[in-house]
Amino acid sequence: MTTDRELLELAARAAGIHPHDIECTWNPLTDDGDALRLAVKLGLDVFCRPSQWSECGRIGNAGFREKHGTDPYAATRRAIVRAAAAIGEQA
Repeated sequence: MTTDRELLELAARAAGIHPHDIECTWNPLTDDGDALRLAVKLGLDVFCRPSQWSECGRIGNAGFREKHGTDPYAATRRAIVRAAAAIGEQA
């Protein structure tokens, strides 16, 4: 299983962000603005099904789906970071 730190490192690689910025000034798992900027920079598609789940990915590729649970914003941010990490893993 991938840790949050590993997800952030891979997402940072995809976005061209320096590793020392992770968790100090950049954390798309906790910051809505960082997550949105990450999705835009990487050209990710974000889809939210109200009260159910959020999904993020690129057209033509499998998306990453997260159940909303009690925090749909956190689920959406995590879906974005997971999609970005998958891109970073291939870089």
